[in-house]
Amino acid sequence: MDSSDWPELSRGAIRRLIDGAQEQPVLQILGAKLIPNSENERYRLLISDGLNLHSYAMLTSQLNYMFKEGSLADFSIFRLKRFNTSNIPTKPENSIGRRVIVLLDIEILTPGGQVGVKIGNPVALEQKPEAANMNGGSGSGAASTAPGTPGNQRNKANLNDSISLENSVINPICSLTPYQNKWVIKARVTHKATVRTWKNDKGEGKLFSFELVDQSGEIRATAFRDQVDKFYDMLEVDKVYLVSKCSLKPADKRFNNTKNEYELTLNNETIIQECFDDMEVPTTMFNFVPISQITNMEPNSLIDVVGVCTSSGEVVKFTSRASGRDLQKREVTLVDTSKASVNLTLWGNDAENFDCTYQPVVAIKGARITEFGGGKSISLIGSSIMKMNPDIPEGHKIRGWFDNGGAEDIDTNISTRTGTGTGMKTDWVTFHEAKMKNLGMGDNADYFQTKGIVHLVRSNNCVYKSCPQASCNKKVVDQDDGTYRCEKCGTSYPNFKYRYLLSMSIGDWTSNRWVTCFDEVAEQIIGKSAQEMGELLSTTPDEGEAALHDIHFSTYIFKLRIKMEHFGDNSRNKISVVTATPVNYNEYNEYLIKNLSNLTGITAN
Repeated sequence: MDSSDWPELSRGAIRRLIDGAQEQPVLQILGAKLIPNSENERYRLLISDGLNLHSYAMLTSQLNYMFKEGSLADFSIFRLKRFNTSNIPTKPENSIGRRVIVLLDIEILTPGGQVGVKIGNPVALEQKPEAANMNGGSGSGAASTAPGTPGNQRNKANLNDSISLENSVINPICSLTPYQNKWVIKARVTHKATVRTWKNDKGEGKLFSFELVDQSGEIRATAFRDQVDKFYDMLEVDKVYLVSKCSLKPADKRFNNTKNEYELTLNNETIIQECFDDMEVPTTMFNFVPISQITNMEPNSLIDVVGVCTSSGEVVKFTSRASGRDLQKREVTLVDTSKASVNLTLWGNDAENFDCTYQPVVAIKGARITEFGGGKSISLIGSSIMKMNPDIPEGHKIRGWFDNGGAEDIDTNISTRTGTGTGMKTDWVTFHEAKMKNLGMGDNADYFQTKGIVHLVRSNNCVYKSCPQASCNKKVVDQDDGTYRCEKCGTSYPNFKYRYLLSMSIGDWTSNRWVTCFDEVAEQIIGKSAQEMGELLSTTPDEGEAALHDIHFSTYIFKLRIKMEHFGDNSRNKISVVTATPVNYNEYNEYLIKNLSNLTGITAN
């Protein structure tokens, strides 16, 4: 390609961008590299406008793929379609620093391989001191105002809650980075959690979290202590707010399920004001998974599901044996266009108020996958969002499919238990055959069944102290002051519940393996609840040991789940018991006879 065919660079554009101009300049990439030691993967670019160089250009993480696929090769010419600017002080005590240009959307006009040279003789840009104190903007450019101008005074005044944010430049959520000092987002609250409290050696406090969404993405925000009192009653689900002056940090994925690498923390300077112009702000963002695919997903995963409710059970009220709390739940069935159905468990008010009279469309964000007896179900948890007959394209599509008889072809309920009763629905495999077939070595878990005998049970750590909340089974920490802290819930409790985590060696006629039994199966085999066993082992350990020894040499049809798990640099196949069914020898003998017939070719009379 002749140089005359190259797009002309926007000479002087870098200076104009830093001074607050709004344009879409044509620039050249002279270098790109990964920022070392960054908490999240970020790339830094050296860009040129033919007159000046600027090495403080940062690629938004949403565009990282362009670097990885080679689109940002040296000498490439591109159009900067959307950006933000922000100041990074060179010293903590110095308010004057480097101006960073965050590249939010770029278009490659000419690949670097077709250019091959640096255009012009650009020199390093010397930033003006006053430029370092300007506010960042968004949109097609970064709107800024020099110190002393009315716009700058307006943004300073925004620190006061009495000043409106309505006239502020709005930043999309996807553009927020720790490199920005000042921004305003306009977003809808899609979920608000209840207030939780904590108490530990460092003190006590309270917190709540909520999720925000706009057209560009979603983000989670958390308020602590005084900010809880200030904002909890003010924020309402489905309303739109202008939000500014929060701290931005990498998302803690233990508690954060949003599709954003950052999260917000409210502080003393945070401003949140209701916005009544909400037409362009979307509602909850979903990433729906077909029901038929849930069967291949790991238990405890969080997913989004949309389906039609075809049936609903009655509300079941009961008292938790572990915590003594009165609980209520309801089981409903959902179907979708993947021609499969799944059981959904509702809790508390959701269970009480659910109405299946007109077979509504139900959309759920953040449902948890559960597994029992080989079947997969889903359940609402505290952070889940459930929408009835949502006004979204997926909701309208599935409504039309169902009303036109689509559900007549449903032939699979993925929540149906397998391996129970006769146990013949799962392949019979010996431990030796499981090893030869490399079961558990793939991406998904494998299931098989075998007739086995219990050889040995480990009494140490066969039960553990877990969170008393019905929806949480995490181990608690004894704080030696009469309270037990659950790190997952972030709360301390005066009590706990015992749960089984039973390790035992079982064998068939080929070999033996160590397997793990969880609460329901272990309770069935031992004949005592985890609470009873935990109390026995803590008060009269000899009786507890005797109860465990009583199951030695007992025989069951075991349905087993095998999956490769990684612990640091080590990997091993972990086997857990899905069901343990007493042997029905009539049916088992029929299986043996049929197997012999297949091996010998002789049909039994």
